[in-house]
Amino acid sequence: MAETKAAQSSWTDERVEKLLGTLLLTGVMISGLVVLIGGGLYLLRYGRDPVHYENFDPQQASLHGIVEVGKFALRGDGRAIIEIGLLLLIATPMMRVVFSMVAFALEKDRLYVVLTLIVLVILLLSLLGRVT
Repeated sequence: MAETKAAQSSWTDERVEKLLGTLLLTGVMISGLVVLIGGGLYLLRYGRDPVHYENFDPQQASLHGIVEVGKFALRGDGRAIIEIGLLLLIATPMMRVVFSMVAFALEKDRLYVVLTLIVLVILLLSLLGRVT
């Protein structure tokens, strides 16, 4: 019984808030670093190419699918690495929701676990384009 109380007392609101803040800060810093690296690689490869603004095609400029982005990123494609950084930036608040759900589960607060799970499902569906 003493171990249970010790485990419950270690999950104070202040500690959870600090961990969430650290999670968000770390996610933003890592995604920013990845975007910076990708931007540098992109400029090294395409920085001196002429730009023709009259022929801009946004469909041609983007990669389609996470698998394709991953393959190009592993080849050192700067544009794909930038997209990985942006995906990490999108994943950061989603990880906050997952962490919050785990924290509520450890506190055995079922209502907030269910509410947080609903928020996570809505976020995932909107990311996949299923919710408008």
